[in-house]
Amino acid sequence: MKDVILLEKSELTAGSTWHAAGLTTYFHPGINLKKIHHYSIKLFETLEEETGKAVSFHQPGSIRIATTPTRVDEFHYQMTRARWNATQQFLIGPEKVQELFPLINIDKVLAGLHNPGDGHIDPYSLTMALAAGARHYGAELYYPATVTDLSSRSDGTWDVETPNGVIRANRIVNCAGFWAREIGDMIGLEHPLIPVHHQYVITTTVPEVKSLKEELPVLRDLEGSYYLRQERDGLLFGPYEDQDKMKIQESWLTDGVPPGFGKELFESDLDRIMDNVENAMEMVPVLKKAEIINIISGPITYTPDILPMAGPHQGVRNYWVAIGFGYGIIHAGGIGKYLSDWIIGGEPDFDLIELDPNRYGKWTTTKFSIEKARESYGFNNAVGYPKEERFRGRPTERVSGIYEPLKDKASMGFHAGWEQPHWFYKPGDDTGYRPSFRRTNWFEPVGRECKHVMEKVGVFDLTPFGKFTVKGKDSTKLLDHLIANVVPKVGYINISHMITPRGRVYAEVTISHTSEEEFLLVTGSGSELHDLRYIEEEAANGGYAVDIRNVTDEIGVLGVAGPFSRKVLQKLTTVDLSGKAFKFLQCKPITVADIPLTAMRISYTGW
Repeated sequence: MKDVILLEKSELTAGSTWHAAGLTTYFHPGINLKKIHHYSIKLFETLEEETGKAVSFHQPGSIRIATTPTRVDEFHYQMTRARWNATQQFLIGPEKVQELFPLINIDKVLAGLHNPGDGHIDPYSLTMALAAGARHYGAELYYPATVTDLSSRSDGTWDVETPNGVIRANRIVNCAGFWAREIGDMIGLEHPLIPVHHQYVITTTVPEVKSLKEELPVLRDLEGSYYLRQERDGLLFGPYEDQDKMKIQESWLTDGVPPGFGKELFESDLDRIMDNVENAMEMVPVLKKAEIINIISGPITYTPDILPMAGPHQGVRNYWVAIGFGYGIIHAGGIGKYLSDWIIGGEPDFDLIELDPNRYGKWTTTKFSIEKARESYGFNNAVGYPKEERFRGRPTERVSGIYEPLKDKASMGFHAGWEQPHWFYKPGDDTGYRPSFRRTNWFEPVGRECKHVMEKVGVFDLTPFGKFTVKGKDSTKLLDHLIANVVPKVGYINISHMITPRGRVYAEVTISHTSEEEFLLVTGSGSELHDLRYIEEEAANGGYAVDIRNVTDEIGVLGVAGPFSRKVLQKLTTVDLSGKAFKFLQCKPITVADIPLTAMRISYTGW
């Protein structure tokens, strides 16, 4: 694709890029993001040959340090996840850690997670190489070129206004870093991006470092919450402060980013990171004698869950984002490839729903985003458990009608802004959230509840499901186009898969044909706006005469399941609920306890 234009407000590397520490790693605690990291590193390895520009790429490897038994458990867990990816990763003992990083004090070291291909790259050189390659293949780069306004046209194209004129674009990609909120504001979107102060320290020459024959691997002391790497003959040390000590630039949220801010820094604050400094000095004793020559404190942007936002945005045609990168260097190459493939080919090569910008909604207020960004920054190196819950900023304004009576009787989980009971307390239970890599405090209670539903009856709060109505004369035609299934008849339900142009599964939805030319679609809570965007896009591109509404917040959902479910419900309604009168995969309006509702006979439990 040759007709690509980059508009840079200031100059290349301005913003968060020029002051980045430039760390590169194959590691990611998730499975899908490893692919992004892998592609970035493989691209960086070939950039100099392809573009003729040196990128100063160092690959001494990296070691994550475990100093607690729980952290060792996490490393074993991560080793199982590493096998989903082709890159090398090894669980090593203290002696091997010291062999690879001879300056370490191994008194507290129990294990290390070693990624041999990791390292760091010079952000300035990387940017210039990418820019040179882009120009070579036909892209145009303009700077300084401020975007002053954005206007969408009826055909889905955009007018991009600049001081030098208007550019007509088929699509726009907001990759404006800490300016991305301002770009979103131009079209009425409030992107949940929080500007955070991140500091790192650079030392003068350290004799013990200078005398080394090989470059030190990047060290990540997870309990100490910092990274440390070699910088020439000295050391570069970057902490992640506690969530109550870290600093957010809240004035940027209320007043906007100062117009001239480009390659400026914030005032540093060594006191804020002294706990981390002391941890680092204990782990790497040569730091005690090292002299600090520079403290960098610059802005990076965080999303509420620390993951970036990448892909097309719901509610606005042909508007894409690549924003919220707390670790932009390692994501740069892979995200560029991911979005390019999607834009050119009509769909991404693999699933990255965890980065979908539509995982946030109107419930994602600025107050919530600040609370979660603070938590995420402070938890940068926290143990990452399976089925993890993080509680800051909860509950949001998105609570179901049954939340209040249940909140003190159950352990609540977070789903797309909703609070949903995960398991219920009984006398004698160890209540609360107790995560573990082994059996947790909820193991027995959840088994108890499964047995109860299997043998008797249970009630589930399913309100977080995403729910859309599709109405109009082309509603059946649109759904027939979207799904790999027959469209259900009026009064019936089916579970169908929405299919991409290449025949891949985009989403799974439950379709209820509630009346002539009207359907109710139900999807998972985490897929609400992800699925709605695709339905709206296909409806617009195909010119279908339909009205699509998101009714997720308007409809509460309770599921009743188990062999006694019909007996319980039949006591509350005069409608015949027998198997003959109300068949499996039927839906109909009924009244339960004098409340009119839509009843669907469908099962997620086997009953």
